Amino acid sequence: MTTIELYAIYKEHSTISTDTRKIAEGSIFFALKGPNFNANTLVGEALKKGAAYCVIDDVNYKINDKCILVDDVLNCLQKLANHHRKQLNIPIIAIVGSNGKTTTKELITSVLATTFNVWATPGNFNNHIGLPLTILQLTTNHQMAIIEMGANHVGENAELCEIAEPTLGIVTNNGMDHLEGFGNIEGVAKSNSELYYYLLKNNGTAFVNAHDEWLMRMSARLSNKKTYAANTILRNVSADYMGVASQLQPAIKFVFQNQNGHSILSGDYNFDNIMAAIAIGKYLGVSETNILKGVASYEPKNNRSQWIQKNNNLIFMDAYNANPSSMEAALRNFAAMEHPHKVIIMGDMFEMGEYAKTEHQRMVNLCANLNLTNVIIVGEEFYQTKNDNVHAFINTADADVFIKQMNYKNCAFFIKGSRGMKLETLAESID
Repeated sequence: MTTIELYAIYKEHSTISTDTRKIAEGSIFFALKGPNFNANTLVGEALKKGAAYCVIDDVNYKINDKCILVDDVLNCLQKLANHHRKQLNIPIIAIVGSNGKTTTKELITSVLATTFNVWATPGNFNNHIGLPLTILQLTTNHQMAIIEMGANHVGENAELCEIAEPTLGIVTNNGMDHLEGFGNIEGVAKSNSELYYYLLKNNGTAFVNAHDEWLMRMSARLSNKKTYAANTILRNVSADYMGVASQLQPAIKFVFQNQNGHSILSGDYNFDNIMAAIAIGKYLGVSETNILKGVASYEPKNNRSQWIQKNNNLIFMDAYNANPSSMEAALRNFAAMEHPHKVIIMGDMFEMGEYAKTEHQRMVNLCANLNLTNVIIVGEEFYQTKNDNVHAFINTADADVFIKQMNYKNCAFFIKGSRGMKLETLAESID
């Protein structure tokens, strides 16, 4: 079956299912395969639960005419998504980068939603499977889309761009993320630059942080480029869109085009994310009033840059993900915050490859350099660091016991680590 023929079916059955536990009545079930599963074997169950059609790539499971046989289910899904995208004459904003992608996506969405009917990547649907599923949820009612792209090896962002065909794009930064796949920071930059290259080839527009010399160099060849700057008293550059912060902790206050703005977020790195959203909103015609309204209304959730008040204790929860770049930025911001009793809880940073030992030790050393003296480290990598002045635990359960015994009062907690460490569970032990 051709993509066009399948698209005709999709227009009648526009809900896509990939999980038989969540089959929607009348949906098309795509039987994806992975290292440890083969959804071709679940076709009968999918049809029984209400799927209208099943797309398969194993002839042995073609049990009736409702089973559509293709060469490769994933490739078919991606081609269908790209064909759907081509039917929609709307701006698509792509977001790549090492840190801050989801926060930037949510801020942009909050700003644009004040004026337009927008669709944005739900949750973490940002990879080679999640992105086409996101595209296929776009309807003719949507006026634009904000698409997050998550890559862990060189070439993946280029592939995602070919599916989504973005017209606008932003690289948040180059950091030390997924180093097992990228190899080094140069590999990270090469991956991120794939978005710039796509925009260059297709006459798209990039939004570039004027404070980031690396990104400014990477984007130098772009003919369509808009710069933005999150300025402070100490750092100030000229750009197409500029804001000036008067406060960065514990919450951000700033001025944009002579109007006062504020956000529950904190830190200069989050001010960068805010200015990215402001720049894109302004470029797309959102009024200054609505832009600032959109920024102010955004509240982080899902353990991303959240502030949680528990009785007399304040918790900065950022346990959704971590790499050395994001960990350092968050630590420096927390250290600058005025509070008499600070407690640092750091969990292992995953996918660091050969850099794991060095970077975990660097984070411990950074705490000492920032005069953060009450430090708890958790995980096999952190446990192996030289840490005479910190409390080290090999797993989250052991750290939990310690925290309960300490019975902390009137403290500000910093909790950050990779998602697999499940550090958010430690917040439950803080009164």
